[in-house]
Amino acid sequence: MAMNERVTSRRNLLRGQCSTSLVEKALRPPGAIDEALFLEACTRCGDCIKACPEQVIAKGDGGFPSLDFRLRGCIGCQACLESCPTVALSVNEQSMPAGIARIDESCLAQKGVTCQSCKDSCEPEAILFSWENKTPVPRIVVDQCTGCGECVSVCPSNSISVDPN
Repeated sequence: MAMNERVTSRRNLLRGQCSTSLVEKALRPPGAIDEALFLEACTRCGDCIKACPEQVIAKGDGGFPSLDFRLRGCIGCQACLESCPTVALSVNEQSMPAGIARIDESCLAQKGVTCQSCKDSCEPEAILFSWENKTPVPRIVVDQCTGCGECVSVCPSNSISVDPN
């Protein structure tokens, strides 16, 4: 589920129209600038989509690139950054997608079925299992999660998503 935020369009601000609009934050490719500025800077050329070797970047709402982790995760190669002809994707402190993994209530482990697929796929070891119940249940260590999406693609119950920051 995407988060919403109120933003004033830079274009509207310069035109003297200071009304704010509700913008849904999407999960953008690595290096994406602030959402409102991204929507202004991105030309929707598709270069980042073509450059992604893992094919996790797809056209999202309005033709803007967004990440789709259903088949695999982002390896952080930054090919999308290098291909972007604008400042929409630029090298900044966010080397991986700007998001955090979230596990919902449909998780098999939370239903008493032993499963640790997400933990096994998580290279930064951001998914830990607690032994409070008979069956260990997963917990995301937010400070360690890179938002790469590897856990999303391996989850047999589609219980994991990456929410934008």
